[in-house]
Amino acid sequence: MVALVVMSFAGVSMAARRVPALLKSHVGDEISYHGGAVLRGDIPVTVVWYGKFKPAQKAIVVDFLLSLTATTPPPPNATTPSAAQWWSTIAAGYLSSNATAGGGGGGANLTTTRVVLANQTSDEEYSLGKSLTLVEVFQLAAGVVPDRGDLVVVLTDPDVVVEGFCSARCGVHGSDAGAGYAYAWAGNAERQCPGQCAWPFAKPPYGPKDEPALVPPNGDVGADGMVATLAGVVAGAVTNPFGDGYYVGDKDAALEACSACAGAYGSDSYPGYAGKVLVDETTGGSYNAVGAHGRKYLLPAVYDPATSRCTTLV
Repeated sequence: MVALVVMSFAGVSMAARRVPALLKSHVGDEISYHGGAVLRGDIPVTVVWYGKFKPAQKAIVVDFLLSLTATTPPPPNATTPSAAQWWSTIAAGYLSSNATAGGGGGGANLTTTRVVLANQTSDEEYSLGKSLTLVEVFQLAAGVVPDRGDLVVVLTDPDVVVEGFCSARCGVHGSDAGAGYAYAWAGNAERQCPGQCAWPFAKPPYGPKDEPALVPPNGDVGADGMVATLAGVVAGAVTNPFGDGYYVGDKDAALEACSACAGAYGSDSYPGYAGKVLVDETTGGSYNAVGAHGRKYLLPAVYDPATSRCTTLV
């Protein structure tokens, strides 16, 4: 068991959604394929709810995961972007057989890749306490005994402090290469550091002061911010699950499909400004994608290997 933990910890990616203070300008070098496996086809996902979450918060996350099914291009008259389109950008650019054969920018032989919600488990009693190391996050994922090709999503509530949370990262992904599964973690930052890990739904403690915080699309700063983080770490987990897939830069601090475009959610974004996004006329919530059951989300930009640019839905 000790050897398993050490091996997996070495596979943890620190590149997934850093806090705003650590963000730099968008990637200059191109993300490249390093020859390793990616996750594609039907990806079984198990969600580990660590701590206490409201039913409404769980629904926000579950509907997001249910939205992750690659789709054909939208009809020309489509006016509202979808979470499925966002996922399709990742699937076509990184997960198709052409992409992995040619080093990126594929899509002609697109194998339908979708998230299949296989199971959910709750740990409301904080079995490992309210202060977790990254190794303990891995232990929570390993505890569900994933199969090869699985993805385990670990989510922590606002009372749980995770190593490096707020100060260095908002979420990470990692893997057990021997067992062949990946995991991703994101935390609810509502009480600990909303300006860092729930931005742009809260004002950061630094940067431009004239930019107001955006209204979260589902009315929950913590849950909506957690989805924005989760989107990025899931993108990294499927495109670079074992550290030898798609990335640029140092392997231990790699920039990946979404972290290479950190802080961009709409067109004309720049550091401290999320970009031009859509606004719900009724709630005032900011979003750029519609997911399962009509739920709205703000999803991060994706680096497109075909164009070597960060692409947004709006």
